[in-house]
Amino acid sequence: MMSYLSLFLLGAALVAYTWRDTFDPESVRKARVLVTGASKGIGEQMAYHYAQFGAQIVITARREDHLKKVAEKCVKLGAQRVMYVTGDMSDPADPTRVIKHAVDKLGGLDYLVLNHVGNSNVEFWNRDADHVRSLMQVNFVSYVQLAGAALPVLEKSGGSIIVVSSLAGKLITPFVAPYTSTKFAMNGFFGTLQNELAIQKSNVSVTIMILGLIDTESAMNKIRSFTTMTAYPASEAALNIIKAGATRQKEAFYPWFHYFTCLFKDWLPITRNLLISDLTMQKLD
Repeated sequence: MMSYLSLFLLGAALVAYTWRDTFDPESVRKARVLVTGASKGIGEQMAYHYAQFGAQIVITARREDHLKKVAEKCVKLGAQRVMYVTGDMSDPADPTRVIKHAVDKLGGLDYLVLNHVGNSNVEFWNRDADHVRSLMQVNFVSYVQLAGAALPVLEKSGGSIIVVSSLAGKLITPFVAPYTSTKFAMNGFFGTLQNELAIQKSNVSVTIMILGLIDTESAMNKIRSFTTMTAYPASEAALNIIKAGATRQKEAFYPWFHYFTCLFKDWLPITRNLLISDLTMQKLD
């Protein structure tokens, strides 16, 4: 009978084989891509990578001045075409409008990259249910609206939906209750959508990307006094997201070892308790 260690090593080998880098940059050349939350952070970096690969890009976010600067740099980096459209995902009417704009401008869609995120503080929950409701619209409901509006077009192109999620949607941790709730909802919905599309023999793929702590300015400003965890580069995270979507992975992790973080939290729940204890002591100190 195989030991637990042998099973673990076998599993690790299978994971390594599954995650081998099979990405071909040509697969996204001239691809029609819509990236949300693209005015800064990970979304901005994804726009630059897609531009370098020669994609046709529509970027969206709330701030037109930031979008304009990102679009100008994308042109210099080699994008086939780049356009931008402002959109406020807290407005229930904007997701459908943004999809229509992108499809009209690009003549179709190959990749829908859902990356935007609403503002939420790192703190004990202050019992503000209205904030949870508004954050759900931005971080979850708008994702569903965008996917729903894009699916008929993606069916025609055999395209992909790439959902940028978080370790917070896999592990329950303190100080981020509203944010965590939106990510759990996102993972649950798009995980179910993967299954339903498979049952329907759809040619549309859904990739859920689970990110650890990334060194974006907004993230670092919020968590600086809460954790000493290592933050990883936004540019590298962005490239890994693109590769996972292009190779049609169902679920991917960056950094890669967070696959095992999620695995161990089910096998060894005491590690979660120790982590929470450590975070709580840091906060109370």
